[in-house]
Amino acid sequence: MKEYKVKVNGNEYNVEIEEVGGTVSNVVATPVSRPASAPVSAPKPAAAPAPAGAAGAKVTSPLPGVILDTAVNVGDTVKKGDKVVVLEAMKMENVIEATADGVIKEIKVKKGDSVQEGDVIAVIG
Repeated sequence: MKEYKVKVNGNEYNVEIEEVGGTVSNVVATPVSRPASAPVSAPKPAAAPAPAGAAGAKVTSPLPGVILDTAVNVGDTVKKGDKVVVLEAMKMENVIEATADGVIKEIKVKKGDSVQEGDVIAVIG
């Protein structure tokens, strides 16, 4: 019988493997100790929109990804919550919404662009 110490997802196990006639016939895994549960932090909030002012309200990317589609054009009127762009992140499509009512003054991305968390996508005036 051979004994191994294996660590899986932060948990340590003693593993005993019994070999009979060249084949493994019995495997026993017992936890060595249970680690104290790691504190769970709250999910990171989306980037807060910049306040409207002379520069306008900024629509920012809440996470890194690739722009799949832009739903608005410069000069379009939007309401808070309207779709501005579709962002692909971690193989999921995320709708990025307008952060304020107003008119789209500037679009800083186009289809296929890569963005990082906090990058400005559009400006609403």
